[in-house]
Amino acid sequence: MFRIRQILDPVLPGNKSAIEQVQKILREQFVLLDEADIEKIPDQLADPLKYRFRTFLFVSEGAKGIVRGFALLMHAPDLYFCYLDFISAAQQKTGRGIGSVLYDRVREVARSLNVVGLFFECLPDDAGLCANPEMLKQNAARLKFYERYGARPIVNTRYEAPVNPGDDCPPYLVFDNLGANINLQRDQAREFVRAILERKYHDLCPKDYVDLVVNSFQDDPVQLRSPRYVKQAAAIQPVHVHSDEERIILVVNDKHDIHHVRERGYVESPVRIRSILNELLPANLFFKLKPKAFAERYIRAVHDPDFVNYLKKVCANVPDNKSVYPYVFPIRNAARPPKELPVRAGYYCIDTFTPLNQNAFLAAKRAVDCTLTAAESLLNGYRLAYALVRPPGHHAEQRVFGGFCYFNSNAIAAHYLSTYGKVAILDLDYHHGNGQQDIFYHRSDVLTISLHGHPRFAYPYFSGFADEYGEGEGLGYNLNFPLAEEMTGVHYRQTLDKALRRIEKFQPKFLLVALGLDPAKGDPTGTWSLMAKDFEENGRMIGALGLPVLVVQEGGYKTRSLGINARHFFTGLWHSSIAVLRGNHADRRKK
Repeated sequence: MFRIRQILDPVLPGNKSAIEQVQKILREQFVLLDEADIEKIPDQLADPLKYRFRTFLFVSEGAKGIVRGFALLMHAPDLYFCYLDFISAAQQKTGRGIGSVLYDRVREVARSLNVVGLFFECLPDDAGLCANPEMLKQNAARLKFYERYGARPIVNTRYEAPVNPGDDCPPYLVFDNLGANINLQRDQAREFVRAILERKYHDLCPKDYVDLVVNSFQDDPVQLRSPRYVKQAAAIQPVHVHSDEERIILVVNDKHDIHHVRERGYVESPVRIRSILNELLPANLFFKLKPKAFAERYIRAVHDPDFVNYLKKVCANVPDNKSVYPYVFPIRNAARPPKELPVRAGYYCIDTFTPLNQNAFLAAKRAVDCTLTAAESLLNGYRLAYALVRPPGHHAEQRVFGGFCYFNSNAIAAHYLSTYGKVAILDLDYHHGNGQQDIFYHRSDVLTISLHGHPRFAYPYFSGFADEYGEGEGLGYNLNFPLAEEMTGVHYRQTLDKALRRIEKFQPKFLLVALGLDPAKGDPTGTWSLMAKDFEENGRMIGALGLPVLVVQEGGYKTRSLGINARHFFTGLWHSSIAVLRGNHADRRKK
């Protein structure tokens, strides 16, 4: 797990450490960069007038304050444009989606500043401008990444003209209109380019060179290069469904977006739901149900009432647009919680990056409503249901919250369904499902299984070991599969097959899948390499059990592939489940 936060004060100890780590990344990843440009970052933050840019520094931090990547954004408030100076992951952290989350954050901030657009430089992918084949390959990968966002190089100008004749790899100037679909006007572009060259490169670019480049902008509006790497996505082919009874019930948290935390780059953001819906709805597999309101007693049946009361009370009293983060924890005396509610946050939390605000309780309560509505549909005869909710829930234990989770929706639904028969919970999130393990650890009517990254490197670190089998009556009814840091889809399915064999032996009446999409390749919170076809095969294997299945959305933060992977999972689940229902099913282990 990680957070993205903005560094505002360069003097505070925690911020100084983050800045030093950013400077280390710059030295490692940009070996030709002048040391003076690296050392001036604290001064840029403290004295923006000196540099004629307002500077934003965002860092991606792990749980131990280790900086995994950063972005340095410059804002010219007098001219209404932004310039992305640097964005980089640390060594050994590239390819894990950190760049995507950072760039999403940069775009969000730029939009909030009401700028015309975002500019940045990117080295060329043209062999006529760059002679190094290996560098060309890297440049092409970067430009492909940005092209997915609609950002492309400006063409028909002299911006690529080297300051010193003969210099290799002069950069393109890339423009991102931030999704506004507004053309960049020539006179605006000239002002912006002059500001970039004079303010950022005043010691490198003589006046004659600046004039040459600025005057070379002749097109009005300015022209961007045609897309080179990203083709228009093929239309999603709808699935033929015989009747509504065969569809997957879909219940979406209609209040999820009230819980959007911006001040610390909260990656558990509303765009996750939109990304999934954009892919699912055209597939014709789903039947939407409006969520019902359920009484709080369903939550209190699973979570400690004091814990529920605390969340409800503290969230109601947090000021508008503010968040409370836990920062002290009851190691010495857990029996005497402090009087002040904000200080007591650590008494009920397992980390420092899950905030409490006015909407956290309301959004989490609505997520529970959605999940119970979906569970109820199984009691009404539907075979498949999906609660598309945020915030997620599987890290919430009986009396603590954390990991972006407040109430454990899947555990609440499992307890609700257990009245009608045995329930199995299969947690497929990259992170251990510590919440349902804690809640059902002493029960034999709910089997809990989790496939996850090993706790030695993956959140929540202190649970999810293979020797945690349950206790008392629940002994043997909790099963953990802590997996290696590197994991392909093929190896993952070998473990999934073992989990499904245990579920078959348990013979539950209902199967609940805590669906995390963070095992995907490039997810910023994970390290595995599952692709869309792997998610589809996982869904097919689960559907082949022939059980009524409730899927509850948990993690998954690579928004570009989130919806695609979800659609493939449900396609596999639906086809296999319907095959069982129609009687033309082949055993899953034969494939």
